[in-house]
Amino acid sequence: MDLNYYQTLIAVADDSPVTESVVPSARGARKTVAVVQYEMLTGSPYVHTQEDVLFESWFRRQDLPEATQADIARLRDEFFSRAQACLRASPLPKKYGWGLAFDAEGRVALCPMDSREYQDLLTDDATKVLKALRSSRT
Repeated sequence: MDLNYYQTLIAVADDSPVTESVVPSARGARKTVAVVQYEMLTGSPYVHTQEDVLFESWFRRQDLPEATQADIARLRDEFFSRAQACLRASPLPKKYGWGLAFDAEGRVALCPMDSREYQDLLTDDATKVLKALRSSRT
């Protein structure tokens, strides 16, 4: 089953606490999910799919320094054998003001909410716009 988005913008959540994009920072020695995802996407725009980001942001937070490629492949299969929250639940569009822009091949890039590109994607008829999940129920 393909969990990726295509020609889609995950827009910043309506209840996001920021009015412009903010770079997430680590808390303590361990990187947060937001930091891992930010580093992945700023370093390689339109390279990773949603599935790549979801798995890597989980895997990089595990303490598995000796994992082989076979181990990683097995862990990825196990990871996706269970239901996973999509990137609409990512802290980047929920709390830090980053839109997630997906191209026609399902690859994702960060898009600052205060950028012209973000505004253009919001009104582009060829782009499906989905809001990030709200943090609160109200």
